[in-house]
Amino acid sequence: MEFTAYGISMIPIIVGIVQLAKKFGFPTRFAPLLSLALGFAAAFIYIAPGQLKEAILIGLVMGLSAVGLYSGSKNTLRGLRK
Repeated sequence: MEFTAYGISMIPIIVGIVQLAKKFGFPTRFAPLLSLALGFAAAFIYIAPGQLKEAILIGLVMGLSAVGLYSGSKNTLRGLRK
């Protein structure tokens, strides 16, 4: 498996798409599932097409990273405001 950094640039894009979906009425409680689905979609279509194991791993990492990026940023801002 060759290391590439394609997925890193997809993480903020996934966060943005999820936030946009929430603005249009997507239930907030399902936002992490949407992040995972978008991570898997990006991995299967863009990053590792035709490579099942790599796409699953990369999709999982991207989806969970997007959830963590949003959650960490939100909690940091809340802490700074107190």
